[in-house]
Amino acid sequence: MTDRLTQLQDAVDQLAQQFVAAVHFVHKRHDYQTLGPNDKVREVKPEEMQQTIDPLPAEDFQAGLSELSRDLITKEQQIEYLISMLPGLQNSEEDQEKSIKELEEDLKAAEAQRQEALKEKDEILAELDRVIQSIRRP
Repeated sequence: MTDRLTQLQDAVDQLAQQFVAAVHFVHKRHDYQTLGPNDKVREVKPEEMQQTIDPLPAEDFQAGLSELSRDLITKEQQIEYLISMLPGLQNSEEDQEKSIKELEEDLKAAEAQRQEALKEKDEILAELDRVIQSIRRP
């Protein structure tokens, strides 16, 4: 379970990084365009343009957007898969409580077996000590 949660957290972190990278790409690589008939693109000096944006040709920009979109979709699908693999999504609360109780009973039984094995070990060690001491005293 912990591994799945760690994988899920890593995937969410990676998705956030991909979102930031996509916004950065769009912000830095877009070209100036008008949005409406009354809009005007202001004249930007070449030294200002290099500080703010570095436009790509339209085809390259669209190809970059497509690649970033595919990467975001792929990561989102990976996250959906990891979420679907988490335990408990198919079980009701009662089923989960029943499972926990069964696990607690199994744990108690295993602890009882461990205690019995420790007791048996101590008895065997005591018997071994008696045998060794009886051999030393001829």
